[in-house]
Amino acid sequence: MGCECKRKIMSMSVSVVVYLISTVLLSSIFGDSRSLFQFRDSPPPQQEEEPSPSNAPSSSSSSPLPLAPALFVIGDSSVDCGTNNFLGTFARADHFPYGRDFDTHQPTGRFSNGRIPVDFLALRLGLPFVPSYLGQTGAVEDMIQGVNYASAGAGIILSSGSELGQHISLTQQIQQFTDTLQQFILSMGEDAANNLISNSIFYISIGINDYIHYYLINVSNVDNLYLPWHFNQFLATSLRQEIKNLYNLNVRKVVITGLAPIGCAPHYLWQYGGENGKCVEQINDMVVEFNFLTRYMVENLAAELSDANIIFCDVFEGSMDILKNHERYGFNVTNEACCGLGKYKGWIMCLSPEMACSNASNHIWWDQFHPTDAVNAILADNVWNGRHTKMCYPMNLEDMVIQMAK
Repeated sequence: MGCECKRKIMSMSVSVVVYLISTVLLSSIFGDSRSLFQFRDSPPPQQEEEPSPSNAPSSSSSSPLPLAPALFVIGDSSVDCGTNNFLGTFARADHFPYGRDFDTHQPTGRFSNGRIPVDFLALRLGLPFVPSYLGQTGAVEDMIQGVNYASAGAGIILSSGSELGQHISLTQQIQQFTDTLQQFILSMGEDAANNLISNSIFYISIGINDYIHYYLINVSNVDNLYLPWHFNQFLATSLRQEIKNLYNLNVRKVVITGLAPIGCAPHYLWQYGGENGKCVEQINDMVVEFNFLTRYMVENLAAELSDANIIFCDVFEGSMDILKNHERYGFNVTNEACCGLGKYKGWIMCLSPEMACSNASNHIWWDQFHPTDAVNAILADNVWNGRHTKMCYPMNLEDMVIQMAK
């Protein structure tokens, strides 16, 4: 890595300070009720019950049976549906304008203007939106069709994202799932619980914070200890072990997503002074390496665990297809966030409705790091059946579900 690149990477600490300052401003704007360093005793009003869209399946007997009994989600802010609302952290999306285009037009903790990919996939499976683990009562009937354990700021490495405050890491999320499984066993018996879990879909989207909040800000001098390739190998090996831990808990249907092209995110366009919105190739190269290693890991693990069905979906490929063919998809703003401040709106995070554009549907990026609801819909379509471009290997989610039905 060249000297200029290292100087830029070392300067990431500046952006962390900006992030923290901007979130302190957020705290003052939205009132004292959002304590940043205490667990919440109770959920915010709109979180008392996970919203169900009008076209979500109802629980009545006349509804068609779902294609899978449940959807369990593990990951970071790309799939967090409200976990961090209950944590003392700067990484929160429980304020407007987040959620303004969601089904309820209220902020729910999703880092988007509307739905996240797993919302669209839940509907494809014939399931309701999956509730946050910390946002439901803990009753088995609330979790029987799935739970979302994802936490913004979480990474494969335990300490990734720690400078933002509390989060639930990958290992901790798997422990939460273990607790859920124990509740199922106590409620319905071991055989029924294992049958439910083995036929459910597990969606894992994690790893980006190991770059944003660890490698790229050089925590513990990591970029001098690990070249990007060796760091990627470490992450892929760690993720492999966690998947095996899930397998030992009778998980058999797994979707693992690769990382998005964060080198094209507004924050890094601002940080690196990108001209004409050109993506930061040094960062995207790391993402491509991680995705390559993860796909290779998934292929080998699937061969080793022959009774499991594990697929890898390359979000980088799907996202780059959108960026390159943005006009075909109806996007005319490709490098500037809908909500934020500074060049590319990548300097200060999305704090208030006044900072947001009027129409997010023609934007690729919602905020510094996260895509809009419209992009999430396209990526979810690709995970489901490759509608727009092939992303998943060796099969897509619909193929997996069809195999389950046979």
